Amino acid sequence: MATRSRRSSSADTATNTPALTNDAAAATADDSPSVEERIYASITTALLQGRLRPGAQLVERDLAAAFGCTRGALRKVLARLGFEGKLVLAANRGAFVPSPSEEDIRQVYRARQIVEAGIVAALCGALSAAHKRRLRAHVRSEEKALRSGAIEESVRLAGQFHVLLTELAGGTELLGLVGQLVAKTELYKALFDPSKGSACSADEHAHIIDALDAGDLPAALAAMREHLSELEERVVGQVRKSAAGEDLGAVFGR
Repeated sequence: MATRSRRSSSADTATNTPALTNDAAAATADDSPSVEERIYASITTALLQGRLRPGAQLVERDLAAAFGCTRGALRKVLARLGFEGKLVLAANRGAFVPSPSEEDIRQVYRARQIVEAGIVAALCGALSAAHKRRLRAHVRSEEKALRSGAIEESVRLAGQFHVLLTELAGGTELLGLVGQLVAKTELYKALFDPSKGSACSADEHAHIIDALDAGDLPAALAAMREHLSELEERVVGQVRKSAAGEDLGAVFGR
């Protein structure tokens, strides 16, 4: 587990927060579902952009002040993020940004290797013309997002490629599992490698499609295995860095 520094604890207990950003300003004291959705989207964006570091505590009073909402509304959002694995909720302690160990990360990638090898095997040589059009259009969207520097969109599309493969393989029962595993690895990349944005290369996705289209199972399996392994090693290479303190006011505004 990454450890939290003394600087982190002083930031966690800060009571003054700077002016709200556009995201946070959209949330008012009104506890309507739309307000909760805006808070949810803002925290999720901060996580995926690497603006919240591993182990950082999200102090309720600071967040409520930054978003201009009640703690009741905020707790609903934190509970949802905790259920999705985007935050860790500790009884009597509060909400924390995940700080997975190297072994935690390797286990998730290992699960992806096993599940996605089966998906590749199911699709190899069996892609219809419509499937190939969808996959190649998706890769073009990834390339466009990368060129434009849209990091959050790039991360989303990169993960969605793997979910799309699951869908095309007819893996209805697997969609939830793959979606959950992909979401975890997206978060790990953002937490430990934020400067890279999406390390999930569109070129590597294109190579996987080519191998599937050619019906070359060994090549398709190797392409997927190498692709996931490269992502894993990049994240693991960063995981031991100590978490720095987090100023919630600076992240969310005011």
